[in-house]
Amino acid sequence: MNDSRSVDGRHDKALRKAGGAVEKRRIVLLGATGYTGRRVLRELLARGEKPTLAGRNRTRMLSLADRFEADLSVAEVDVTSVADLTHLLEPSDVVVSTVGPFTQLGLATVTAAARAGAHYFDSAGEGTFARRVHLELDAVAAVRGATLVPALGYDYAPGNLAGALVLTRAGERARHVETGYFITRSGHGDELLYRSTLRDAYTLTTSGTRRTLVAAAAEDGFAYRRPRPWASARVVDERAGKRVRTFHYGGVKRAAMTVPGTEHLELPELFPQLESVEVGLGWLGRWTRPVQIAASLQSPLLRSAKVRTALARWSERLPGSHREPDRDGRSLVIAVARDGHGRPLATTALTGPDPYEMTGSLLAWGAVHAAAPDTVLKPGAHGPVAAFGLDILRLGAAEAGVHEIDEASARRR
Repeated sequence: MNDSRSVDGRHDKALRKAGGAVEKRRIVLLGATGYTGRRVLRELLARGEKPTLAGRNRTRMLSLADRFEADLSVAEVDVTSVADLTHLLEPSDVVVSTVGPFTQLGLATVTAAARAGAHYFDSAGEGTFARRVHLELDAVAAVRGATLVPALGYDYAPGNLAGALVLTRAGERARHVETGYFITRSGHGDELLYRSTLRDAYTLTTSGTRRTLVAAAAEDGFAYRRPRPWASARVVDERAGKRVRTFHYGGVKRAAMTVPGTEHLELPELFPQLESVEVGLGWLGRWTRPVQIAASLQSPLLRSAKVRTALARWSERLPGSHREPDRDGRSLVIAVARDGHGRPLATTALTGPDPYEMTGSLLAWGAVHAAAPDTVLKPGAHGPVAAFGLDILRLGAAEAGVHEIDEASARRR
């Protein structure tokens, strides 16, 4: 492979039909040299795609392309520079970003994509970043014809899918919905009966994920609820970890600590009768409640800018930076719809591969689907259900190994 590949990434522009209509969009991948980015690249290449790699280090990107034995274009850009990225991107592009933490590094890419009219997907697990995208860039993207879908990965695409499925089944009586994210293991008996431990939260995640979680603890969170009995339900500011919710599924109880997710932003758009949306992270097993209490006690300290800065610096020094997650991890996402009195109306669950494999597969599927000449997405900033449509997202999730299982079957296993 020689060095004649385009430095500015424009060599592999979208092919065009007569008359100028876009036949196929170019896929631009940022963060390919990172752990999640390599998984996305592997999935794209397996689908026959040749994405343009964009990032700060041209040498590393070329080396990565050589490692995959792929002849790929590269674009050396500052991923925090809107000007650089605006110069790179075209209206016919599909942008995939795995460059995080997104609250620190991600805004330039999504801003440039919105202004260019390019479709955009990312691996952000940071609800506060997704909320900012919705608030600040929805109108820009809608005018430009761009579709922005932050968090098209393990967090928070399967929760949006499970929530939409369970609310559709529950019907108009549904007023509340809860989604919970859990990790399990294969090879330890029935994975649906496995309850994760504090050790799993360490061994099944990368150091990058743990740094993001630690940094996110210092960010302001949010939820969707009715703040007062006489008020209308809306997105309200609320710290992460304010509550613990218990999910009953397949005869097993699992605890989850509330976090800001994109379900708060999307599900009320699709189901306007909702009065509350809860999203829970249940990786910690029996340690969920102690960690939640500790987070509550520390929340006053996190209001200090100095403490936030120190916490962000400390998160960069967490051990295990070169260790990859255990290979037997699996994912479980549970959604429950309730009526106005809190009584459960319907429950569903999705199982799938480990969070990183799921994220890589979902992002690759989303990019390929969006790049197809006959694909029409909803312009603006949206969750995955609104952007793709429920039926199409369900098929895409199945391609990524994410499947629904009913509770009766789970109990019989």
